[in-house]
Amino acid sequence: MSEITAVSQVKISIQSRRKSDFVRNTFVIALLLAGGILIIVPFIVMLSISLDKDAVFEFPFPFKLVPENIGLDNFKMAIANTKMMQLYLNTFMVAGGVIFISTFSALLAGYALSKLNVKGGKIILLLVLATLMIPGEATLIPLFMLFKQLQLLNSYWAFYLPAISYVFGTFLTKQFMDGVPAELREAAIIDGANEFQCFSKIYFVLSMPIVATLIILTFLNVWNSFLFPLIMLNDPAKYTIQLGIAMLKSRTASGEAPPGMNMAATVMSVIPVLIVYLFFQRYIIQSIAHSGIKQ
Repeated sequence: MSEITAVSQVKISIQSRRKSDFVRNTFVIALLLAGGILIIVPFIVMLSISLDKDAVFEFPFPFKLVPENIGLDNFKMAIANTKMMQLYLNTFMVAGGVIFISTFSALLAGYALSKLNVKGGKIILLLVLATLMIPGEATLIPLFMLFKQLQLLNSYWAFYLPAISYVFGTFLTKQFMDGVPAELREAAIIDGANEFQCFSKIYFVLSMPIVATLIILTFLNVWNSFLFPLIMLNDPAKYTIQLGIAMLKSRTASGEAPPGMNMAATVMSVIPVLIVYLFFQRYIIQSIAHSGIKQ
């Protein structure tokens, strides 16, 4: 009798646990779905207005998710009136240089802090991480004054030089390289390799997942940056895409530019971000799957 009671209690406990898990999972899925809808709805509205021919003159009212007159007129106007291709080129030039400099310096610093017996390495790492607590906005005026003295304002070097000290990238790289066996470096040194060869031929190759992550984070940061280029650049011919979009928005607010053109330009500014993220997200997964080295 006692055995039957115990079995019944176990069954009831399992059923109760399953019911609890189902309720919790349903709640989590519903919450994530609601968050996804909140994120994607503004983009859908923006895309809808950009494709609406009637939005060439004013905002469509009442709003329709699928416009009656669909066309690319707004995109043609945006390309012709905002020099979108030049904004693309400028932003890619800034992003390319910043990505190369910041990623390479972060890899070197992370390798040194992880694999070299640097005296006071932990203290150095703590001091470096402490700089993350300083808001980026607090360094804008000092950097502006410094670059003014160096006559680097209104040039892309104002973006490249600060990229040398990529603190967050250094921390990520250091943490990643801590998981790579130190025996690989020791074996390479025994075979006659120098320190740079150990880094470039072993640890750099194995760090492709973190490299892809750094590329994504840096590209998103540079592409979406507004305040820094606003302060450092004063020549419209060198403006990045966010400055160009901001100028177009001000023209739209004053009635000089149609809202549909504003939305079309904004859609075009989002497309490269989506492409880069989707491409490198896949690359990260492939790199992790093929790295195959564990401590």
